[in-house]
Amino acid sequence: MKLHSAVIALLLLMAMPSARTEETATVIGSKPMLTYEDVRKVTPALEAYTRDRLLGDVWKRPGLSPRDRSIVTLAALIARNQTIEMPYHFDLALDNGVKPREISEMITHLAFYAGWANAMAAVAIAKDVFAARHIGADQLPVVSVTPLPIDEAAEAKRATSVEAQFGALFPGVVQYTAEVLFRDLWLRPDLAPRDRSLVTVSALIANGQTAQLTPHLNKAMDNGLTQAQAAEVITHLAFYAGWPNVFSAMPVATDVFAKRPH
Repeated sequence: MKLHSAVIALLLLMAMPSARTEETATVIGSKPMLTYEDVRKVTPALEAYTRDRLLGDVWKRPGLSPRDRSIVTLAALIARNQTIEMPYHFDLALDNGVKPREISEMITHLAFYAGWANAMAAVAIAKDVFAARHIGADQLPVVSVTPLPIDEAAEAKRATSVEAQFGALFPGVVQYTAEVLFRDLWLRPDLAPRDRSLVTVSALIANGQTAQLTPHLNKAMDNGLTQAQAAEVITHLAFYAGWPNVFSAMPVATDVFAKRPH
């Protein structure tokens, strides 16, 4: 069933500090959001875990800022195409200091790392949140930008390695990886390199794609993500992507941490 502006937002998101009261059905479009009472009628244990553990504990841990937690959560939701939870989290991200242009860039970035359809599904939700907040084109990134500086030596090393492994059989992928991803997308300035890495790492973990995690976690830490913050990202994602995905990610992250300079 297609979800659009009338999507029912999941309760897991309602209890963050805001003007919403926990027993009032706030309306998005024509349908009410779930309330604590709604969830309690179906699964009182989930309501208790939501209130006491996820929102009362995890979101308040000091290892990541609320802004970082919003970026991690949105990246996971978009990567997994979990649109029912997006309306609240787009709003919360804006409240937590994520700029509209940064959200726009996150969606664009995840088209490449989670697929075009997942990005378009996020657009369908975000457009209504942006409209309700009167966010216009002046707050969004332009198409043609002055790119950030590129580390030519690092990019040449990456490109040479990929060409050696896959160039003979998959020249198109190798070409687009260099031209579109690393010499274009990653250099767009409206999402800082650290945040772009945070989005990528979160999406990879959320989708269980640990084969790509080593280079991207190293890149994230090169871009300023600390080991403690990376560990906290994985902790946060346990609740939004599930324990199996984070248990698959932890050995990879442990190896990355061990091999980095101390």
